[in-house]
Amino acid sequence: MDDNRQSLADLGGMQDGSRGFGAAAPENTAHTGGGGPPAPLRDQEIDAYGRAYATGKRKNAIARVWLKPGSGKIVVNGRDQTVYFARPTLRLVINQPFDVTERRDQYDVMCTVVGGGLSGQAGAVKHGISVALTRYEPALRTTVKQAGFLTRDPRVVERKKYGKAKARKSFQFSKR
Repeated sequence: MDDNRQSLADLGGMQDGSRGFGAAAPENTAHTGGGGPPAPLRDQEIDAYGRAYATGKRKNAIARVWLKPGSGKIVVNGRDQTVYFARPTLRLVINQPFDVTERRDQYDVMCTVVGGGLSGQAGAVKHGISVALTRYEPALRTTVKQAGFLTRDPRVVERKKYGKAKARKSFQFSKR
């Protein structure tokens, strides 16, 4: 019985600065402000060619995106972005991650997009560029995440149901 009290007293004395139950590990200084620049939370993910790869999704569109340092050229399905996305608003959507992180004309993007319409494809490319950018430069993750570009927009078209004209619209009712 007396041994238990002694061991509990030893544990109580360890909390004041030594490595006990309440003390943090000394090597974890990234969040405690312990001198020097904080280490990035994630590692850089680059393939053998020096590119970062990511998949972006929006509605029914899926974009495979490769990002590497360059002059700011964006190629979508083998065509320039101005040809593939003719509307300026769609090109604006694609370039939003670069504008938020102030990295415009610093990265070349090559992507392939399938499924959906042009608006969904532009959203998928934006999502893919955002994820690839955070994989190439992990320090930019907080900036891109606060802008809301890393979250996949879950809204998709509701499916058509049997016995309905569309997803919810009924056929015209006839009393006689």
